[in-house]
Amino acid sequence: MTDFPMTFPQILIHNAKRFPPTKAAIREKNYGIWQSYSWQDYLEQVKNFALGLAALGFKREDKMAIIGDNRPQLYWGLAACQCLGGVPVPLYQDAIHKELHYIVDHSECRFALAEDQEQTDKLMHLKDEIPRLEYIIYDDARGLQNYQHDWLVAFTDVQEMGRKFGKEHPDYFMDEVNSIKPDDISLICYTSGTTGNPKGVMITHRMIADCSRGFLKWDNLDETENVMAYLPMAWIGDHIFSYGQAFCSGFTINCPESTTTVVHDQREIGPTYIFAPPRIWENILTQIMIKMEDSAWIKRKGFDYFMRVAKRVEKKRIANDKVPLGDNVLYQLGRFFIFAPLVDNLGMRKIKVAYTAGEAIGPEIFEFYRSLGINLKQLYGMTESCAYVSLQKDGEIDSESVGPPAFGVEIKISDQGEVLYKSPGNFVGYFKNPEATAETLEDGWLHSGDAGYMTEQGHLKIIDRAKDVSKLTDGTMFAPKYIENKLKFSPYIKEAVAHGMNKDYVGVFIDIDYGAVANWAERRHLAFTSYTDLAQKPQVYDLIQEAILKVNQSLSEDVKLKNSQIKRYLLFHKELNPDDGEITRTRKVRRRFVAEKYGNLIDALYEPNKESVDVEATITYEDGRTTTMKAILKVRDVNTF
Repeated sequence: MTDFPMTFPQILIHNAKRFPPTKAAIREKNYGIWQSYSWQDYLEQVKNFALGLAALGFKREDKMAIIGDNRPQLYWGLAACQCLGGVPVPLYQDAIHKELHYIVDHSECRFALAEDQEQTDKLMHLKDEIPRLEYIIYDDARGLQNYQHDWLVAFTDVQEMGRKFGKEHPDYFMDEVNSIKPDDISLICYTSGTTGNPKGVMITHRMIADCSRGFLKWDNLDETENVMAYLPMAWIGDHIFSYGQAFCSGFTINCPESTTTVVHDQREIGPTYIFAPPRIWENILTQIMIKMEDSAWIKRKGFDYFMRVAKRVEKKRIANDKVPLGDNVLYQLGRFFIFAPLVDNLGMRKIKVAYTAGEAIGPEIFEFYRSLGINLKQLYGMTESCAYVSLQKDGEIDSESVGPPAFGVEIKISDQGEVLYKSPGNFVGYFKNPEATAETLEDGWLHSGDAGYMTEQGHLKIIDRAKDVSKLTDGTMFAPKYIENKLKFSPYIKEAVAHGMNKDYVGVFIDIDYGAVANWAERRHLAFTSYTDLAQKPQVYDLIQEAILKVNQSLSEDVKLKNSQIKRYLLFHKELNPDDGEITRTRKVRRRFVAEKYGNLIDALYEPNKESVDVEATITYEDGRTTTMKAILKVRDVNTF
């Protein structure tokens, strides 16, 4: 690895020299047309913007907030910031005012780069509150023609300043690039904040470069790969995937026209490599199931039959057992008539490897995609490790583990069952938070906060967050995430929150998937007026109860978990929402917050004769406005096995 450039400005220059102008570095779809940029174009765009920032007074170690959907200009801005020795701070594009204020203020950003009017408006509201924020730069000028401020500048205008500045200071750019060291901070990536305010994770050029090259080596990926850049830029997964690995390999990243056209644009590109959190795979599965429900009777029956065959075959493959001839023949028939067309429709026909990461994925969901012939694998990592701890190997797949340690990683389990590791990606520390750094990083070992163990095969198995794993009153282990993931295999369940710590049994809150359940209700001529009205229909309770019974049946077959079957449940009156603080931007449940906010609902689950409960909840809109809603939620018992 030491033979390669180790800072991203140097890697960019290296790529511009080694790849021909015909090689696409990044593409963007705009107005239905794909626009390609070579590595030479990439460098030129970055250089002009970096020099423009310098003309505006950008200094070494200055911070620049970046917010918006995946756009070449935002990646160029990120690289330009690094070329001057600055530190980019990506933000979640759907974050509300309070969240943005905290991060922009805490990270001490002097500059901000926004995609469009929506994101610019958010930052402009912060300008008066955070005096340190000096300049806001925007890419898409639509709707901004009448915005007149000296501190509000167009991306192209900054580049024009850069071209002029470059003529006056011809050596400035390379002098700055050459002064950057591999162990300088290259990024501050804020955590999702499941237990409080997010923390700013400081990561160096060397860490991201080493981990990116480790990922590439693991699966023999190179400059010929095509990937979709559609994940939030604030998530470490996108930074490693669409920036770190793209730079270190030279492969092409493709920015879709919008978040709503990802699958359509993906079909046109035919990516060879995909990286997505479980919620993406869950959403795709839901859409598949909705379409199958709407299809002809013969097609539904054929799909169900061949999926059962495919699951049998995949279980044999995972166990490295011989597949019976009959099942092999049936699988090939299913692949020809159903699986291949479906995979092609998803834009995944050319996929060499697909990864899921961010949090645990339900074993049933994982096996579903592998049954279709998609080489889906699991990896385990955290923001604090550049997402690089363990990865599954081809031929050694297990739906309930996350593979052996990655290249250069050591893993050990503490006496309390917590996963500790040393990784090339282990972060420097939390920005302005030495106390939290000392708690997380000890003698080079990073405390993950996850409970897990190493299997006999040397693979890491994650049970749940260590603080969330507990016991029922009878001593049965209670791992809420494991139960919730099983529930989310149902296309009608979007989110679930399981309760049971120090309780006699497990009770759950369930968020219905409004789109899927609405589609189901409409086909049965079941009238409803809103999410709350639909969720409280007896027929919908019956529908969800079927899914819970399947989960209970599965849990009953596990000796350790059979007593953790679900006994009572209620359907939530609204979707759990990051704007209301109930889940993070990466859709992780903030359990402590939910428990405090909905304590009366939890109590109702554990009052055997309680059949309904009143709820009054505050809902927050993206612009910060709030409203209050009231509802009566039904509480139901469910059979166990």
